[in-house]
Amino acid sequence: MVGRDAELATMRGNFERVLEGAPTALLVEGEAGIGKSRLLREFSAAVHGRADVHVGWCLDLGVSRTPFGPVTGILRSIVAKMGAESVREGLGAGAEALGMLLPDLTPAERSQTSPDRLRDAIASLIEAAAERAPQVLVVEDLHWADESTLALLSFLLRALTRARILLVITCRSDDVRRGDAVSRFIGESTRARLLERISLDRLHPSAVRQLAEGIVGAPLSDAALDRIHQRAEGVPFFVEEIAGCSTGPIPGSLRDLLLARFDRLGDDAKRVVQVASGAERPLPHPLVMRLAGLPEARFDDAMREATRSGILVVVDDDYRFRHALLREAVHDDLLPGERARLHRSYAETLEERGQGAEEADAAALAYHWQLAQDDRRALAAAVVAMLDAKSRFAFASAARFGELALDLWVRVPDAEDVIDLDRFELLRTLASVLRNAGDGERALAVVDAALAEVDPALIDAGMHARLLRDRAYYLMNLGRAGSIGLLQQSLGILDGAVDDDRLRASILNQLASRLMITGRLEEAIELATEAGERAVRAGSDDEASIAANVRGGARAHLGDLEAGHREYALALRLARGTNAEMRYRVNYSDLLGLLGRYRDAVHVAEDGLAPARAFGVERTTGALMTQNMAVPLLELGEVERVEGMLARELSQRTLRISHMYSTMTRVRVLSWRGRYDDAADLLREWLPSFEETGRVERQIWYDGVMMRVAVAEARADHADALAEIRAMLADEGPVFLHQRRLMLEAAWLIAERRAAGDDVRDAAEQVRAAWLAQSPQLLGDRWGIILESLLSPSIPALHEAVDLADGDDVPVTFRIITRLELGRLLVDTGARAEAAAVMAQARDEAERLGHVPLARVVGEFSAAAGLAVGLATASGYRRSDDPLDTLTARELQVLELIAEGLSNRQIGDRLFISAKTVSVHVSAVLRKLEVGTRTEAAVVQQKRRLRADGQGAVIR
Repeated sequence: MVGRDAELATMRGNFERVLEGAPTALLVEGEAGIGKSRLLREFSAAVHGRADVHVGWCLDLGVSRTPFGPVTGILRSIVAKMGAESVREGLGAGAEALGMLLPDLTPAERSQTSPDRLRDAIASLIEAAAERAPQVLVVEDLHWADESTLALLSFLLRALTRARILLVITCRSDDVRRGDAVSRFIGESTRARLLERISLDRLHPSAVRQLAEGIVGAPLSDAALDRIHQRAEGVPFFVEEIAGCSTGPIPGSLRDLLLARFDRLGDDAKRVVQVASGAERPLPHPLVMRLAGLPEARFDDAMREATRSGILVVVDDDYRFRHALLREAVHDDLLPGERARLHRSYAETLEERGQGAEEADAAALAYHWQLAQDDRRALAAAVVAMLDAKSRFAFASAARFGELALDLWVRVPDAEDVIDLDRFELLRTLASVLRNAGDGERALAVVDAALAEVDPALIDAGMHARLLRDRAYYLMNLGRAGSIGLLQQSLGILDGAVDDDRLRASILNQLASRLMITGRLEEAIELATEAGERAVRAGSDDEASIAANVRGGARAHLGDLEAGHREYALALRLARGTNAEMRYRVNYSDLLGLLGRYRDAVHVAEDGLAPARAFGVERTTGALMTQNMAVPLLELGEVERVEGMLARELSQRTLRISHMYSTMTRVRVLSWRGRYDDAADLLREWLPSFEETGRVERQIWYDGVMMRVAVAEARADHADALAEIRAMLADEGPVFLHQRRLMLEAAWLIAERRAAGDDVRDAAEQVRAAWLAQSPQLLGDRWGIILESLLSPSIPALHEAVDLADGDDVPVTFRIITRLELGRLLVDTGARAEAAAVMAQARDEAERLGHVPLARVVGEFSAAAGLAVGLATASGYRRSDDPLDTLTARELQVLELIAEGLSNRQIGDRLFISAKTVSVHVSAVLRKLEVGTRTEAAVVQQKRRLRADGQGAVIR
């Protein structure tokens, strides 16, 4: 190998960092023949004995790409290294999930696992291997990767954050098209700094000379070298091929050059090479011999000639082409009839070998039957491949096969008999697969195609109703209007035609949920009540749980909190399946957050993480649950933790509506940090979507208001922020609990405009009237007292507000806001020393929280008032004697997790911070509590809990 010293040094340098526990991912990219695989072989030899190297290949199957192709090979290699029994013991329940890709490890059924468990099991296996020895994972030929592989790699790049793992990916850059899945993966991973790119350039003339002379074994004349360099243009593979012709004429075209070695072979050797060109993977000896149809002795001689020529090589007892370009050239040189017969032979042979053989996978069969031009068998294979990929949660790959089946359908007259599936069921399945792949637009297009073919007089009424329900669901996922009408139509079709209480309960629940989200709360309760009754008749506790869930949300937004809590308690008792329980935890934690019960909201959501951890899906299903914790955590001031959640959000495609929810939090965090330009750009990008969806989802409408207010505050435009909230209060649409938080924010904005000299009497009266118009169950709480203290400020009222704001059930920013307003009144009355102490507390809190806009306001007022803002204890404010009061909010979190018995690494996982940062916090906790061990610190925390008088979050 020549001309690659710098690139090899870069790879070695990254490997040394990996040995220190810093996972790294490299993308080795370049045009065909540039030497990517050669560089990897050299690197693998360099680290031999210091690391385990596992290689997986993405296979060239055209559109019929194998789900998780390279990953399966890597996992099989890891299991072989560790031992199957060791893997089963180490992964526990996770081994069952791995059985979806490695049935030899443990047979697995789809119903017993999930995409989340599968991804987490893969990550856990790799981490377990890395505990034994450094791991080098090589993914070859990313340009042929399927979307499921790309999604998994994206997950692993984010999930594997603390192990001795080097992921190396090769990619043929000239086969990556702008905007395709591979291009998106590379772009997103590079922007997120998850991949370091190593681009291989063409060789310098001096390196070309060195390589060519090494091949020829003698010095070359300048003329010969010029001829080689002119034709090869510095591409190492072409230099090698042309160097072999250095003493004779050089073929006239690239195709002729690639076939030059092939043309020199004997007839038998040509035959085995042509047979091998039909395969998309390494081939075992018996298979090639069978397909070649040669006697054993002639076959051995032919294969020996093919390998000595440098066309084929032997790797791990299998035959493969020395370079993919050679395989492509030989395969393309076949006549159409030869090519079709070759692939028919492959398909028939694979089918005869049976499904137990690795080579007989559904994707390969679909590929070979398609190239054999046998539409009937290609259709059957494509459907099997779709269902197989779907069963392994490779939804993007399943979608490709489903779309291939649709293309073939029109060419097969008896298609329904061939696949034993009617067209409507195929379309419904494909739409569901597309939706799970994150392609909501295509899912909607497919179900629309199915509905366009519906003849109401001929189609089964239940199927028709399900298609309409599916279309409503896909519209909802895209945040578009039309779901309610479709669900009503679906129910109408069931009337008198289908006696299925469970199906009707499901559709009623979905319709009730849509009505609640749009603000038609009374109608939602009525339909959810009927859904619950039908669910009981059908014996479906889960549908009954969902019905109670919907009623709970609707009653709460109507102001009947007691009834809402009772309904949610019933929803929890009835929940049997994961879907119903997770739906309860998402919705109930949302309600608790809207009511300001932030700690309770987090605890309800965190309770959903416990089973997620037990099943090994903390990074997946658990990550979705933590996203629902982000808003209350932000209100509690745990902005670093929220930033960690957002940073770990997967880059794979998600449904539009799901991404919208996290976008609001992202805008608020950016504004909190004072990153006005970034927040404004994100708002500008997403606002049209929020406005569209806000017409059918009232929560999204409120989120749009919240984003605009946050951005206005970040740029210190308090007048604009207040105007947004006043416009919200004047809106004639349904009133949700979401407006409580915005009214509380308005009270601060009114205080700011009053301090700037504006007449705010009308604004104060509007906010006060809206607040008092709430249900009596929502009045008389801490928020109301704080709001009134800002609307009608007085020193006694603000002293009380300061005390109340220091509790967990008030947005933490009001610890600063109430002190700021109190400081202003104290300055006005001449109590400057007390004002300075109060403002010092406000400043310290703003700095601790990292809230840039509020820190700026506090600093500007303190400077304008000429206050010497020193330590917060400089005034008569009494300092607590409790050592726990000396801990910061983050240190208190760490102490709570120490008391749970968690290690530094486990605490870091829970709080989304590094173990090294955790150790710093632990040292600070021990020092401040004046204890020597973690156990002593846990005892201090336990005493604190016994003194606390808290309210349980979940009503059982």
